[in-house]
Amino acid sequence: MALVVFLKGVNVGGHRRFRPSVVARKLRKYGMVNVGAAGTFVVMKPFGRARLRAELLRRLPFDADIMICSAHEIISLASAEPFADVSCGLDMVRFVSVLATRPRVKPAIPFRLPPGGGWLVKVIELRGRFAIGFYRRRMRTIGALGQMEKRLGRAATTRNWNTIKQIVGILQSYGKRVEPQMKTDEHR
Repeated sequence: MALVVFLKGVNVGGHRRFRPSVVARKLRKYGMVNVGAAGTFVVMKPFGRARLRAELLRRLPFDADIMICSAHEIISLASAEPFADVSCGLDMVRFVSVLATRPRVKPAIPFRLPPGGGWLVKVIELRGRFAIGFYRRRMRTIGALGQMEKRLGRAATTRNWNTIKQIVGILQSYGKRVEPQMKTDEHR
C-alpha cells in the first residue's frame, strides 16, 4: 500500500533547509516521489511506517516531525470534496492540516483564530486526523496555525489543498501504470 509523508516545519523561512528531491532520489528504490519543496513525499512501494520514518530521519540533516498517512486516507479525504460547497475569497487559501494523530477532544466546529471578524485561520471540518479550512495570506498566519495545533492538542503540518489534489493525481497515475502490467502477467 502506498504511503504519503508530510514533514513539519521544513524549508520555511530559511530554517531547517534541505533538498527534498535529493532525499527522494536516494529512496527511489521504494518508489518515493517528491511533491514540492515543503517536505511532502509519496512512497509507492510497500514499506513499513516505522522503517520509513527511520530512513527519512537518517537522511535529514535535522530532527523532524513526520506524519505518515496511507494512500487510502488521502484519497478518501479528496473524494469527500470538503470544499465543494464552500466559497473562499481571493486572499484566502484552502488548506488541510495533517495531525500526528486524531485530536483527543474535538472542539466546536467551525472555529476561527483569532476569534472574531479579523480571523487568520478558519477550521471548517475535522475529518479523522485532518483539519480542513481556510487561511488568509498574512504574515501572522503562521502564528494562528500554531494556535490551531494547541487547540487540537496535536502536532500538525499544513498543506495547500492543491498539494493534496496533486498527491491524489500521483497515486492515480501510478495505479494506471501498474494495472496494465498486472493484466499482462495474468495472461502468461
